Amino acid sequence: MSVASKRRLPASSPGLGDPHQLFDDTSSGQGRGFPARPPPPGAGYASPPQAFLSEPMSNFAVAYGSSLASQGKEIVDKNINRFIPVNKLKYYFAVDTVYVGKKLGLLVFPYMHQDWEVQYQQDTPVAPRFDINAPDLYIPAMAFITYILVAGLALGTQDRFSPDALGLQASSALAWLIVEVLAILLSLYLVTVNTDLTTIDLLAFSGYKYVGMIGGVVTGLLFGKVGYYLVLSWCCVAIFVFTIRTLRLKILSEAAAEGVLVRGARNQLRMYLTMAIAAVQPLSMYWLTFHLVR
Repeated sequence: MSVASKRRLPASSPGLGDPHQLFDDTSSGQGRGFPARPPPPGAGYASPPQAFLSEPMSNFAVAYGSSLASQGKEIVDKNINRFIPVNKLKYYFAVDTVYVGKKLGLLVFPYMHQDWEVQYQQDTPVAPRFDINAPDLYIPAMAFITYILVAGLALGTQDRFSPDALGLQASSALAWLIVEVLAILLSLYLVTVNTDLTTIDLLAFSGYKYVGMIGGVVTGLLFGKVGYYLVLSWCCVAIFVFTIRTLRLKILSEAAAEGVLVRGARNQLRMYLTMAIAAVQPLSMYWLTFHLVR
């Protein structure tokens, strides 16, 4: 029952105790609808100077406490945003069911897709739920967790499951992902590529491969090694095509913006770098899954 509904109850309702204490301010000795009561013997009131000093001090303490709390919140938010861009992370998780379904289809069947450009609105990329080409972190995060669970299932069916083995599997997959992203960042720096790709974008693109890894392991558990190799091969080719068509627009965007013909030693290095990043995805997919199917 809300406070407002409580105040609408009559003062003489049984079981409510003393309504004079619940709803009225009795500090002045006057109640709403009740006569003034004389103070009990021996109980005195604060003298006017004491009341004058106590009220400003309490108000000052409340104001000072609120100021400290607001300053502390600002400091915490500033430090968190310094290391973890929360506002940017919200963009990468702005997905819906329709986007997830279409994106999964694009990861498995990227061959018929034509327009790979990311849509912008006033120099700002639109949210992933409005653009299938926009990178997101929802699918990579969920796929990574699902891959760990499927790996534990595969180890359990082979009587090799243990918490240490599952932890080693998860740490290996995470370490491989981090090393892969750091290697791409170093390569982009060495090739002097000025691109709008961020570290979070690279995490997203590198995390999409877990979708194909899940499909390969699950098929291997159901149909053996033949099913594993067939499905994993399809997913490896699909992720290679997806990565090539996605990153070539990002890595070669500088030359396109300047109107420079894509040729020469530097542009060849960019093309080789794009192909190398795409080729790493199938290799890591096989490396992280082949021992799970026997």
